[in-house]
Amino acid sequence: MADSEKVEGSMESASSEISREFRTLTDSRDLDSIKQSQNLILGRLQDSNAVLSHFNEYSENCFMEVHADFAKNTRLLRSMKSDLDYIFQKLRSLKNKIAGTYPDAFPDTSEIEALDQRPDLELPKDS
Repeated sequence: MADSEKVEGSMESASSEISREFRTLTDSRDLDSIKQSQNLILGRLQDSNAVLSHFNEYSENCFMEVHADFAKNTRLLRSMKSDLDYIFQKLRSLKNKIAGTYPDAFPDTSEIEALDQRPDLELPKDS
């Protein structure tokens, strides 16, 4: 039994020696400085998270307000486009019928250019 007590005592002294050595490896001021930096970073990240959450909620509310109008206007534009397509299709059909019945009803492209003397507002003038 004396040997086992001797082994336990030597293990206890060895563990306390190792603990003491570990404590000398780190400086408590350095650990406090690291903790303070981590707390500061944590605070900044929490603030940033709160700001981003608020911004996301605001953006979602703005989107919900605009989404209905945007969808309505999109439907309106699609409807207008289909109406215009139908109108132009009917106009082409009528023009072809008129051109078939009355061949000189529409001048050819050279006559159209001669008749149209309006300036082209899309192109800059050559001076």
